[in-house]
Amino acid sequence: MKKNTIALSVALAMFSVMPLSVQADGTIQPANVATAPAIPANTLHQLPWEPLVPPVTKTVTLTSSSAQLHVGDIQGAVGAFALPADRGSLEITISSLVEGKRVYAPSVMVLDENMRPAAFYPSSYFSYQQPGVMSGDRLEGTLKLTPALGQKQIYMVIYTTSQDLAKTTQMVDPAKAYAAGVGNAVPNIPDPIAIHQSTGTIKIKVKAEQNTGNVMIGGILPMAPKEQPVVVGAAAAPVATAPSKPAQPMLKDTDEYFNKGIRDAVKGGDIDKALKLMKEAEQLGSTTARETFIHSVKGKG
Repeated sequence: MKKNTIALSVALAMFSVMPLSVQADGTIQPANVATAPAIPANTLHQLPWEPLVPPVTKTVTLTSSSAQLHVGDIQGAVGAFALPADRGSLEITISSLVEGKRVYAPSVMVLDENMRPAAFYPSSYFSYQQPGVMSGDRLEGTLKLTPALGQKQIYMVIYTTSQDLAKTTQMVDPAKAYAAGVGNAVPNIPDPIAIHQSTGTIKIKVKAEQNTGNVMIGGILPMAPKEQPVVVGAAAAPVATAPSKPAQPMLKDTDEYFNKGIRDAVKGGDIDKALKLMKEAEQLGSTTARETFIHSVKGKG
């Protein structure tokens, strides 16, 4: 019995590297929020926002007692999370676990500090993943986000839709996984089907991210009076502070040093470093660092 258990574990590990039964939609552009559902501002403000401070791994059970949204196509339990926007880029892996041949098909909307839609990940972004030694059947996707400077928090809403509740997910039969893993002929048997439901178990892993391909959350704009951010929870009373002295204009050589560093960081895929260099340069009096960063990100630097 013990040998069979070990063999099955090895088979699952080997089979997990084979092509998936269902692939994520590779045409999705998360920054295009035109097709994202419209959630009224007052509804967003009333959600119970739970803070996630990286590095963190959290399992959330969405039940009939959880926060609910019934807005347009959104139906059922939702998860609402607040993420720090002043700690650099974030990598967020969201896994919806299959339990008893039932699964919650997640869609995700990311909001900037003022709760404006900034990124949208429909359910097709979260592909079926076969079970491995340490994980079971699941729908999973990874978000890579870079909050723009000047924000304190960004927000993430996980929800499902009436369209997804009408669909199912095809899984892989364990016997097929075992046969493929040990090199035997894969049996011609039907794969199990997971029914989509409005509740479920979500696993969220958040960590710092340094690679390219990030979705910018919140605009990077020239210096201007800033819109008042949304405050979630009790707000502290404002504290009077003395006006700071404007920085002296930066020397040309120093300015170029920072601009080169920003361009090199963006070219190397280290957006977090480029943002920090831009912020440091502006504190020292640079008037060109922000423009250099924007042009570099857009590929014009």
